[in-house]
Amino acid sequence: MIELQVQKQLNAALGKMQLDLNLELQTGLLYALYGKSGAGKTSILRMLAGLLSADQGWISFENEIWFSSQDKINWKPQKRKVGMVFQDYALFPNMSVEQNLSFALARHQAPQIIDELIDIMELKGLRSYRPNKLSGGQQQRVALARALVQKPKLLLLDEPLSALDTEMRQKLQHYIREAHDRFQITTILVSHNQSEVQKMADHILVIEAGKIVQQGSPTEVFEQPNKIQLHGVVQHVEPNGDQVKISIQVPGQELIILTLPPSDKWVIGAAVSVDI
Repeated sequence: MIELQVQKQLNAALGKMQLDLNLELQTGLLYALYGKSGAGKTSILRMLAGLLSADQGWISFENEIWFSSQDKINWKPQKRKVGMVFQDYALFPNMSVEQNLSFALARHQAPQIIDELIDIMELKGLRSYRPNKLSGGQQQRVALARALVQKPKLLLLDEPLSALDTEMRQKLQHYIREAHDRFQITTILVSHNQSEVQKMADHILVIEAGKIVQQGSPTEVFEQPNKIQLHGVVQHVEPNGDQVKISIQVPGQELIILTLPPSDKWVIGAAVSVDI
């Protein structure tokens, strides 16, 4: 079980934002943190990895306390045995594929894991290549393999596929899922791509402004045929009998006009969320 009960003030695009989480996650599953940019998804990964400290609270993994503000515990990333893959790959440019993976070996760790990962990621013909000779998709497979070398307890993926084209993205989704299942690790994927998290995740956590607003299986989160949630800004309000007609500008869509019961939140310029 992974338990997070943390609070952290973040500097978001629209100003200060309070990240406030109280979560229990079952180990062995592939989780997706889904939401818009700036919602706090990457900060959650960084706190789990030990790269960012919460202002207060605690984090535990399988009964090991990784962080506690009260008891002044804060394990270093190396002690947490976490693998992390970023968008920019972060490979060593002067090393070959095999050398990048070997560099990640722990002291006295058997090197056979390198061959296994090269086989899983289909990198056999690229062992001696340096990163500048690889495509973006190949580099990402190397970065994923390197994160798995020490067989981490927890694999954290920070939008690792966002820079890839659709075909390569789909292939990498397969590699990630295969590695997750083969090594039986807990994986947390950050993404704002709905089809990606629907395809890959066992459980989805929807994050808005630093808080979990919805969670469940892909079916529970996305396949609700009678419900649509709109987020936009009120542009116009006028009476319509015992109701009001409001115009809402939703980003990326035409102006939406709805007839709804009166409410003090229907104010021109107000940001609103409406369930239909």
